[in-house]
Amino acid sequence: MGNESGTWVMYGVDWDDPECIHTVEEATEYINRIGFLPLFKNDIPGFSLEERTVPEYWWCDDVDKDPWLWRTVIARGKDIVYSKFFDKKAGFISKKWLPVFANYRRDGYDFDALYEDGKAPHKHKKIMDNFMEEKVDAEMLSNELKIKAGFGKDGEKGFDGAITNLCMQTYLCNCDFRKRKNKKGIEYGWDVAVYSSVEHIYGYDYVTSCYKEEPAESWNRLVEYMHETYPIATDKQIRKLLR
Repeated sequence: MGNESGTWVMYGVDWDDPECIHTVEEATEYINRIGFLPLFKNDIPGFSLEERTVPEYWWCDDVDKDPWLWRTVIARGKDIVYSKFFDKKAGFISKKWLPVFANYRRDGYDFDALYEDGKAPHKHKKIMDNFMEEKVDAEMLSNELKIKAGFGKDGEKGFDGAITNLCMQTYLCNCDFRKRKNKKGIEYGWDVAVYSSVEHIYGYDYVTSCYKEEPAESWNRLVEYMHETYPIATDKQIRKLLR
């Protein structure tokens, strides 16, 4: 998605194009085959879901055709994790590649160890306290998490930025999007992001299974794979998107 002369433009392909992804099932298969994929167009040509779908169907509110709704279906399915993983923008990581990203992005640290070593701010801890081991099954709506973590008018500032950073480090991901409910249990408003730890999706042992290698080695694996899969991508483009 780009802004041309003040107008937002979606990029993509025609329905009959051989590279077109038509359904959420096809999108899931493609992401698993590629390994990881940003949601929207970026500096690397062709490396996004946007560029392999029909532009006119985005936000059409038909789950059979709308890639914006597919992201919710994919997040719920938990076969692939979804969140702001690429240059603080949304995208997908397959189960196969998640441990590689986790080891590199976390620098080999579990969050509690990262915090104890002074490498994470207290506001991040206040969020992650809701997803620690004793609460590993936690799935929380964004608005509820914001309150429980002590953000808001008279509390901590920068909730959205803190969440983005924790997602970039692969400590958190989106596991759903749901509407809020009023006191009578009636849904209202726009869908709200639901967050969980990636350990909740795949388990601690699997997520940390690459901790045995140096984070730099995991980074090299990502770069080598990008050069193989997208030879057009430059080292600068890869660093911007994957670091």
